[in-house]
Amino acid sequence: MAHILSFDFGTGGVRAGVYDTDRRQMLGQADAPYATRYPRAGWAEQSPDEWRAALRLAGRAVLEKTGRRTVDAVCTATTASTVAVCLRDGTPLAPAILWMDCRAETEARETARLTHPVMRFCGGSDAVEWLVPKSMWLKRHQPELWSKAEVVCEALDYVNFDLTGEWVGSRMNAACKWNYDSEGHSFVPEIYENLGVADLIDRLPQHIVPVGGVIAPMRAAMAADLGLENRPIVAQGGIDAHIGILGADTVEPGGMLFIGGTSIVQLVQLAGEADVSGFWGPYPNALTDGHWLVECGQVAAGSMLNWLAGEMFGLDQAGHAALIEAVAASPGRSEGLLALDYMMGNRTPYRDAALRGALMGLTLGHTRTDIYAAAVDSLALGSANVLSVLKARGVAVDRVMMAGGIVKNAAWLQATVDALGLPVQVAREDNLSLVGTAVAAASAIGVFSDLKAAARACVAPASELTPDPARAAWFARTLPLYQEATEQLRPVLHQLARRQMGG
Repeated sequence: MAHILSFDFGTGGVRAGVYDTDRRQMLGQADAPYATRYPRAGWAEQSPDEWRAALRLAGRAVLEKTGRRTVDAVCTATTASTVAVCLRDGTPLAPAILWMDCRAETEARETARLTHPVMRFCGGSDAVEWLVPKSMWLKRHQPELWSKAEVVCEALDYVNFDLTGEWVGSRMNAACKWNYDSEGHSFVPEIYENLGVADLIDRLPQHIVPVGGVIAPMRAAMAADLGLENRPIVAQGGIDAHIGILGADTVEPGGMLFIGGTSIVQLVQLAGEADVSGFWGPYPNALTDGHWLVECGQVAAGSMLNWLAGEMFGLDQAGHAALIEAVAASPGRSEGLLALDYMMGNRTPYRDAALRGALMGLTLGHTRTDIYAAAVDSLALGSANVLSVLKARGVAVDRVMMAGGIVKNAAWLQATVDALGLPVQVAREDNLSLVGTAVAAASAIGVFSDLKAAARACVAPASELTPDPARAAWFARTLPLYQEATEQLRPVLHQLARRQMGG
């Protein structure tokens, strides 16, 4: 038996959990918030100092709640690429650039001109969210900051340094976000040279550890900060949603993990390399050896619904809940309206950071409930679009596990199941990333033979939700209209995006 301390650094805060590998369950959880700041349109930033403070608050709280004075291992998942720039001792030099920040749109497009074979692992170009385009932007637009930077890293690397005093990178993040050759297990300097950031390689963590690998024992000072009486092993984690694959046991091909939260991420693994143009990947060995990970998703999801309810409608949490209930009770009320969900660009299948949100078909007779319903349906249509294009690429999906904040929004959840048109397993554990990090840590310390065995043993319990036939038919009829509207409005949305970014 082992006890694992897990951390999941999301967009709004960190959640900590203590997992019991014998009972196969979380014994308790605790949260601590940190702020996201939006200094300009398309920008989003956080403070690494606030991550450090939140880690200690949530860690102490969950250990006190569960009565643990010792744990056997610790593992972390974070958003990605959330990029920190700091000194070698961990001192931040600037706010971290959050994953959803799209200031590096131009730089991301520039990566498409590269022809190096490793670029095929990301579908031929980098996303605006990734570390490499963000590093290009920093060097180009903030050269003084760049010259002072001794370390450029992911939030995950920063947290692991705080835990251990060691700068290490996750093979998952490196494979998925850094143009790292995860087949050859090496960096590719010529890619950075061709993009004008040859010196990036010297600023990245050089020691790359696979998910479920051992980093180091926890620093004594950190153990004391958390109130631990021992120094547990710190195991390597990865990207928050991607680590959830282990908690959902969708490791094998045919399974999909669907996490709906601030954003939406849909993840599948393939048995071999394949053409998945329009998506990110396939990344070899990113999570498990011998599998190719494909990343799909939508940038603004729960964040769009929260913005609409809070900023636009002025509703508090209770008002938002009432709005969700009203839409869930009459899910067809968006008839005649069509929304596009690209509030912060499109992740897949268009891979277009310059797309923007839209709402069409409005009349003076529409209410905020109708508008919210249209927003919900736009997210569901975006998800259906992802599966439709995957199918066209020959990727079969026969089992979907759904988790995240979407589970708490009945309108969004049912609309998505209806739009996908197939039964979905809904996780009863509301944070598969915490379970996934526990799985990785349990494998690291030898409780299970490998990640696959650990995932099978610790899969989160779930219940099945089936689509409503009438609504499924409506979504099937409406998806071509959603696709057509995207193509027709693309030039206009691009012009508006350029104006927002000062171009």
